[in-house]
Amino acid sequence: MSKAQYAQRHDGRVAAVQYLYAWSINPPAVLADDLRVFFEGQEKPRDHFSFGEELIDGVIRNHAEIDQQIRVLAQNWEFERIAKIDLAILRIAMFEMLHRKDIPPVVSINEAIDISKEFSNADSKRFINGILDRMKDHLGRDARKASD
Repeated sequence: MSKAQYAQRHDGRVAAVQYLYAWSINPPAVLADDLRVFFEGQEKPRDHFSFGEELIDGVIRNHAEIDQQIRVLAQNWEFERIAKIDLAILRIAMFEMLHRKDIPPVVSINEAIDISKEFSNADSKRFINGILDRMKDHLGRDARKASD
């Protein structure tokens, strides 16, 4: 993957975190309209964020399954107490790990930690890393490689 592609994917993940954070607080009546308005407010054209839009769609479609995984892995932590921004970050990384076999799990974990440094605090970084590391151990695939 080129540096430009990596940067574009990172931008997509950041946009997905921002959108899913807002979505978790105030789910829209019409998702398509809400997404259009969200992407119109970005500094780059919507197609720049196509990867992020795939993540948003995947997280929303699979959020019950993803949230159940988080509940199981967040030992001794009430789901409702997880900060909404951390939940958005976790949901994206968990979606990638569960449904995007083309992305090595360690990439999803590293991106989640990097984004948490930008949007959350040091305690959140450790919390996110702990949950995702436990998830990685349950996947049954090489954490450093993409698969078919």
